[in-house]
Amino acid sequence: MTHRFGFVALSALLASAPALAADPPATYNIRALTPETALRAAQAALATCRTNGHQVAVAIVDRSGLVQVVIRDRFAGAHSPDTATNKAWSAVSFRTHTTDLEKLTAPGQPSSGIRNLPRVVAVGGGLMIEAGGSIVGSIGVSGAPGGDADDVCAKSGIKAIADSLEF
Repeated sequence: MTHRFGFVALSALLASAPALAADPPATYNIRALTPETALRAAQAALATCRTNGHQVAVAIVDRSGLVQVVIRDRFAGAHSPDTATNKAWSAVSFRTHTTDLEKLTAPGQPSSGIRNLPRVVAVGGGLMIEAGGSIVGSIGVSGAPGGDADDVCAKSGIKAIADSLEF
């Protein structure tokens, strides 16, 4: 009897060995922007908008959508800091630029209901920031006359830090 029990226990252990070996690690590493890098991107986006004659707010959020930096130019609208933050949040949350999100959620599209969720801003000006194949955050710009102009400023913010990101 003891011999048979030992065989059953050994068989069960061997059968579970591949499952035990396939368990994922208990932790993982993520990449995130430093506050200094986020600030440089925000300042560059703000400078581009100023050069183009626009008073805006710029927000940088981390990969989880938490705010790292918000800058509001002196004559930017009162709504612009929240809108910039929510554009950045929308981009990182849905893992897509808000200009693309605008098209995907247009009236009549299958995903149009997404626009009714809290914090979603589906207009241009929110871009993901990627490095080494990972999303490390996003930038949102609000206050220029249209999403296309906000996108120009956001792109310049990303370009300002591109050399310091690992691609």
